[in-house]
Amino acid sequence: MEKGFSHLDGQDRPQMVDVGQKDVTDRRAVAQSVVTLPLEIIERLSGEELHTKKGPVFQTAILAGIMAVKKTSELIPLCHPLPMTKCNVEIEINNKNEVVILCEAKTSGKTGVEMEALTGASVAALTIYDMCKGFSHDIIISDIKLLAKSGGKKNFKRQ
Repeated sequence: MEKGFSHLDGQDRPQMVDVGQKDVTDRRAVAQSVVTLPLEIIERLSGEELHTKKGPVFQTAILAGIMAVKKTSELIPLCHPLPMTKCNVEIEINNKNEVVILCEAKTSGKTGVEMEALTGASVAALTIYDMCKGFSHDIIISDIKLLAKSGGKKNFKRQ
């Protein structure tokens, strides 16, 4: 039997998935996004932080990512609102001068937190773009992806 989209009913209309009969389990997801900044912006780094007229870029992006995790159900129409038990956003610059954002979301609930982690990583990246666009628009946001999830029916870990 072919598996259908869980967010469509029998007549292909959008629906929020009924999770009422599911068990409450600990749920965790980690997502990543990558921001490629041009050298002219990378050169403005002071230690591990980039400062603009709008303030410290990475610290602001961390806060924006956390706020986005908490508001995911308001942004993505069919997501269930979830009480988050943990949210962590980390930002590092790798050896290719890329800004790598990792967002971890955790809850105890009946549905997963993948969309929350993905939203947090995405909004943190968009915040970096917003705060750096005054220097250059040659900024690329890429590689937004789920790295791992646990809890629920299936676990996942990207190789």
